[in-house]
Amino acid sequence: MKIRVGICGYGNLGRGVEAGIAHNSDMELVAVFTRRRPTESLKIKANVPVVHVDDVADWVGKIDVMILCGGSAKDLPEQTPELAKLFNTVDSFDTHARIPEYFAAVDRVARASGTVSIVSVGWDPGLFSLMRLYMSAVLPSGATHTFWGKGVSQGHSDAVRRVDGVADAVQYTIPIESAVERVKRGEVAEFTAREKHERVCFVVAEAGADLARIEREIKEMPHYFADYDTTVNFISTEELRANHGKLMHGGRVIHSGETSVGNAQVVEFSLELGSNPEFTASVLLAYARAAARLAGSGEVGARTVFDVPPALVAQASWEDLVRELL
Repeated sequence: MKIRVGICGYGNLGRGVEAGIAHNSDMELVAVFTRRRPTESLKIKANVPVVHVDDVADWVGKIDVMILCGGSAKDLPEQTPELAKLFNTVDSFDTHARIPEYFAAVDRVARASGTVSIVSVGWDPGLFSLMRLYMSAVLPSGATHTFWGKGVSQGHSDAVRRVDGVADAVQYTIPIESAVERVKRGEVAEFTAREKHERVCFVVAEAGADLARIEREIKEMPHYFADYDTTVNFISTEELRANHGKLMHGGRVIHSGETSVGNAQVVEFSLELGSNPEFTASVLLAYARAAARLAGSGEVGARTVFDVPPALVAQASWEDLVRELL
């Protein structure tokens, strides 16, 4: 029997989930949920119902896992605890500093409701988090550094779009190469956030908006921009569409340490992504499989990628994994 999937939110990430289901033969899309007026403003590719989120409770028992595709700044902190009352869920909440409190809020609801919610799934947090754990466990005498980009950050772009007076925006995260090179040489160095990355925003402002206020609010935004050198460029809608429509991204986790004096070890895990949202969606789908399996075995409560056995995310059986991959 296939895992029945629902999508809540149909932006770039939601469309990525829809596309990704075609590559997961053990899954089927059941419905897409939106805050928009479904029959008039939302066109999807799949031949499934488009439903307003106000009617989501009508789908209890018809969906095995709800994949939440809203933004971390405003959507997920409100949506996930509410939807975890009704469904097993997977989300990509990516405000790193707030993950502990977010996890606790979702865990309380999921345990009380008898559901499973896997939170903060994607490539960072997510796959990169696992790499940081493994690398630091294997080489405890050392330092781990994460570099993002150059690429478009979905979460940061969404945060800019939420600023009053912003019609549309794209945000690029750019690693500072001198810091990357120092780490790759095996230096056990400490960096501030500002020394590792810069952030560049391209913003389409609404007519008559206060550009100075918008720029100030972006640069002072905690958890997103306040700790970085941030450049805000105001451009037209046409320029944004023409020059900033690609959603490429990537990054690397580098750990450097010693196993004995003079024996330096450097470990690196990297990604180069042609589509950030489609890759993130693919990770969400793998963990949706795990959520369905955990729920099927009677588990309840919130989980992170640290808590999910690797075999649960794979389509293949344990026997096939051992034979082919181990």
